[in-house]
Amino acid sequence: MSPKRADKIATGVIYGIVGIICAILLFIIAHVLIKGLPSISLGFLTKPAESFQAGGGIGPQIFNSLYLLVITLVISIPISLGSAIYLTEYAPKNKLTSAVKTSVEVLSSLPSIVVGLFGFLLFVIYFGWSFSILSGALTLTIFNLPTLVRVMQQSLASVPDSQREGTLALGLTRWECSKYILIPSALPGIITGVILCAGRIFGEAAALIYTAGQSAPALDFTSLDITSPSNPWNLMRPAETLAVHIWKVNSEGITPDAVDISNGSAAVLIIAILIFNILARYLGKVLYKKMTGGASK
Repeated sequence: MSPKRADKIATGVIYGIVGIICAILLFIIAHVLIKGLPSISLGFLTKPAESFQAGGGIGPQIFNSLYLLVITLVISIPISLGSAIYLTEYAPKNKLTSAVKTSVEVLSSLPSIVVGLFGFLLFVIYFGWSFSILSGALTLTIFNLPTLVRVMQQSLASVPDSQREGTLALGLTRWECSKYILIPSALPGIITGVILCAGRIFGEAAALIYTAGQSAPALDFTSLDITSPSNPWNLMRPAETLAVHIWKVNSEGITPDAVDISNGSAAVLIIAILIFNILARYLGKVLYKKMTGGASK
């Protein structure tokens, strides 16, 4: 077989694999949207859920998912960025650094259910925080920390060494180099990684079943008592997210229109995750163009 023919066959196989993957993805998205979009309405998106009668909504679950997402990112981004800067710019190449990097890789491969059980034992039981937004946010931080650290570390490492050497030659400290040169240059990749992790956090269920809880109390946005379970900003209240709600509705089956609620919730969830991914690509291109002064590919 000639090299040119072998190259064409290999190229065709690669295109075929890509086509199969895209077809599977499109089939899943189309199936979920076709089943779920008819169930979505303004009332469905704003009303609270009902346990024993039809017509419930997912308003509190959507708010809980977004609120938990924000709290998790507020906690995890500074920790991840600091860790990435240390591992990339400060950490010496020795056995300790290698052990830290290996630990990060191992932690990223842990199943979410295992991390959820760890969060349950540590935050819910040991610290006595019960099922709460704070317990769920800290558990999700542990779950997504390795991915964020790795993405930020790769973004910082991709900055050319000439920029580091130039800033240090001008008399800037290593921290000033990181603050004014490396972080702005790596910002497109960092933001892309953060948004992709946000989609992963928004769709997580297993870890939150054991930490944030499976109940969604009625929320009173006029309440000024931050300790009240009905206060939406109370970090110590239980918070059933959208992904957990889908699992709960399907597992209990006590709601007459459980199938419609499940399909509609799944459609809202997949639309939100698609928005996160599209936003990641768009912001990455815009920031790359702005930071480099050229057109992004």
